[in-house]
Amino acid sequence: MPYDVAAVRQHFPALKAGYAHFDGPGGSQVPDVVADAVARTLVSPLANRGQVTAAERTADDVVTAARAAMADLLGADPRGIVFGRSMTQLTFDTARTLAATWAPGDEVVVTRLDHDANIRPWVLAAEAVGAVVRWADFDPATGELTEDDIAAVLSPRTRLVAVTAASNLIGTCPPVRAIADLAHRAGALVHVDGVHFTAHSAVQLKALGADFYACSPYKFLGPHCGVLAASPALLEGLHPQKLAPSTDAVPERFELGTLPYELLAGTAAAVDFLASLSPVAGDRRTRLVAAMDAISAHEDGLRARIEQGLAELPGVTVHSRARHRTPTLLVSFADRESADAYAFLAEQGVNAPASSFYALEASRRLGLGDNGALRIGLAPYVDDADVDRLLDGLRAFVEQ
Repeated sequence: MPYDVAAVRQHFPALKAGYAHFDGPGGSQVPDVVADAVARTLVSPLANRGQVTAAERTADDVVTAARAAMADLLGADPRGIVFGRSMTQLTFDTARTLAATWAPGDEVVVTRLDHDANIRPWVLAAEAVGAVVRWADFDPATGELTEDDIAAVLSPRTRLVAVTAASNLIGTCPPVRAIADLAHRAGALVHVDGVHFTAHSAVQLKALGADFYACSPYKFLGPHCGVLAASPALLEGLHPQKLAPSTDAVPERFELGTLPYELLAGTAAAVDFLASLSPVAGDRRTRLVAAMDAISAHEDGLRARIEQGLAELPGVTVHSRARHRTPTLLVSFADRESADAYAFLAEQGVNAPASSFYALEASRRLGLGDNGALRIGLAPYVDDADVDRLLDGLRAFVEQ
C-alpha cells in the first residue's frame, strides 16, 4: 500500500498549530502515542527496578521493552542496548572508558564531516592520555567522505575511528561498512554517530560493521534521551567508572543512576509507531525495515521537488551534493545572510533554521564559517503542501 502521509499527520498534535516543519534534523515532532506512553508511565506506580512490588515490576518491564524495541530498530542485541541522557553524554562516557585502555602514542581518527559530539569527546579523551588525534578530511566540493580519506590517516597505532553514518549538516552518508573494514584490519574499533542516519534509513548494526552505534530517539519521533548499541561481548570487556553499590551487569554498568522510565516508554512507543507505518506484515523488525524504506521513498520524493525548486532560484547554493545522502539540504544565499532567510521563513510559518548545527568543522570546511547556512530537513510527516510553502517562501525571500 502507498505511504499515506495524511494519515501519518493525524497522529501529530503539534501540526495543528499550522507550521511547516523542516527542522526535523534538530528534533522531530512527536506522535500522540508517544506522548500517551510518557504520560501513562508517569502516573503508573513506579519504583526502582525489581520483581517484588508492582511498582518495581512496572519499571523493569518498561526498561526491558525499550531495550527490545531499540534492538529491533537497530538490528542489535537487546543485551547491548545502553540508555543515557543524550548521545553526547554516552559518547563522552564511552570515550573516557576506552581511553583508559590507550597509551601515549596511540592514535584516534575523527572526521571533519562529523557533528562535534562525535569529535570533541574523542579529542579530549586522547589529550588526557597522550594519544594522537588524526583528522580525516572530506571533499567540500562534493560533500563526499570516502574510505580512502580514512585509509590516509590509519596506522598500526590507530585504536578507534569515529565516523558519522550521515552528516547532520549536509546529509552525506559515508561508506561506513568499507570504513569499518579498513579500521578493523588496522586493529581499531569503530564508533558510529547514527543520530541523523537512524531517522531516515533502516539500520543493521552488523551490516554496518559498527562496534558502537549511538543515536537519539528525539530525532525519530521519540523523547529526549540517548541510545548506544554494541555487542554484549564488547561491553563485557569494558569497565566504566561507576558507583560501588551499582550493578556490574551489562548493559546496566554503563547506565549511571536511575533511568528515566517515562522516556524509555516513549522510546518504545516511537519504535512501535514507526513499525505501524509498514506496508507489510511480519514481526516488528520486518515491519520496521519496510517502514523505513517507505519513509525514505516518501522523503526522497519531496527532496527531489525541493532540489528542483531551489535550482530555479537565483543566487542559491546547495551544499548537499553527495551521491548517497539523507533528505537534508544545506542552502546559502549570494549576498544574503542565511539567518535572514531563517527569520523570513519563520514569519511565513515555515520552520527551517540556520546554523552550523554543532557540525562546526564541516561548516568551516565548506567555507561557511561558524554561522553555517539554512538547513532544510524532511521528516515522515512533511507533505507536498509543506514543500509548496517552503519554496514559495524562499522565492519571496530571494526576490525581495
